[in-house]
Amino acid sequence: MVAYLDLKQSIHDRLLRQLDLVQLQKLTQDQIRYELSNHTERVLLEESIAVNEFERRNLIRDIQNEMVGLGPLEPLFIDPTVSDILVNTHRQVYVERNGRLELSDIVFNDEAHLMKIIEKMISRVGRRIDESSPMVDARLPDGSRVNAIIPPLAIDGAMVSIRKFAREGLRMQHLTELGTLSSDMATVMKTFGKLDANILVSGGTGSGKTTLLNILSASIDPRERIVTIEDAAELQLQQPHVVRLETRPANIEGKGEITQRALIRNALRMRPDRIILGEVRGTEALDMLQAMNTGHQGSMATIHANSPRDALARLENMICLNSVAMSPVAIRRQIASAIQLVIQLNRFGDGQRKVMSMTEVTGMEGETLSLQELFSYRQTGVSSLGRVEGAFVCSGIRPRFAEKLKVQGIQLDPALFHRTAPH
Repeated sequence: MVAYLDLKQSIHDRLLRQLDLVQLQKLTQDQIRYELSNHTERVLLEESIAVNEFERRNLIRDIQNEMVGLGPLEPLFIDPTVSDILVNTHRQVYVERNGRLELSDIVFNDEAHLMKIIEKMISRVGRRIDESSPMVDARLPDGSRVNAIIPPLAIDGAMVSIRKFAREGLRMQHLTELGTLSSDMATVMKTFGKLDANILVSGGTGSGKTTLLNILSASIDPRERIVTIEDAAELQLQQPHVVRLETRPANIEGKGEITQRALIRNALRMRPDRIILGEVRGTEALDMLQAMNTGHQGSMATIHANSPRDALARLENMICLNSVAMSPVAIRRQIASAIQLVIQLNRFGDGQRKVMSMTEVTGMEGETLSLQELFSYRQTGVSSLGRVEGAFVCSGIRPRFAEKLKVQGIQLDPALFHRTAPH
């Protein structure tokens, strides 16, 4: 392995000296790869380097990836089975396939090699990373999201986390086939998405919040104007009238930052029918609730939390971060008025993702938010293969929004809400 890496590095260095990189940049990607293949073949011949056919093909591919791609990471980007790429220093790369992490056989030559690839990724989107700015969160040209952190913050060496852009958007039917939710839950969700009701999607990292948000948005009337606000754009809405906004970090002088809160305030002047916030995580929570309560019904957002009630409690805490003096009861009344449905997601250790709860916010009881769970997932055990087993159940409670649906001429089968039990 070491000999192969040394050979690849030697040929790569020689090509950098021999080739006119300025002229290469004028060619297409395919033309550059063709030229690199020819030059690599020539070097092998001139140096009388003995390699078998398998090594020759790998050398050509790896050198092409070094010159025009992302080096050792390039094969992972084109592998449709890989959803996440996690680089733990130059010696170790993990990938996620089918919801499970596994160690790959990919390594970098050394720390400098990894830093070169990170800088290549980041520079493509106009960002920078160095000792004075050792963290970066960005969206790659293909839509993938990359987070990188380097020394001195990363003690053992540079770390990179890449969440690949899904080239084919999932639909609600796919989630039911995967067992993420039941068909009854899918029917209710799709119907709810058509309403001018506000939805909060809650869950942990990698639980599928953004994916579900994309799917829920498919039910929105295509005539509506939607404004999306994200730190790094991941949403893939299918509607024709979508305005996408993305935050901007501060520059090297600590100036020029544009926050989600600023974008929400600006979005209110853009005549949106609905506002979709990629993730609420700070002082923008109050602005989001006020938008939901003042003519922008049907808005959606995600939040990190372990349960519907925890999600609303986190929302309350975020609002408390504002300098505006509001009592806890006043904040809860704002939340009760703004949020109608909380959908809780969870990712299990076996890689399965489940909608754990669909909970309706019904108002206030005294000083407490009143919630009623419509559907839930009840785990019953773990199979001999280590897979989580369980069932989706209905609480038997008919939601309050059913009356609103009836007024709008939308009929939901009452049988959807018949009480069920795990089996």
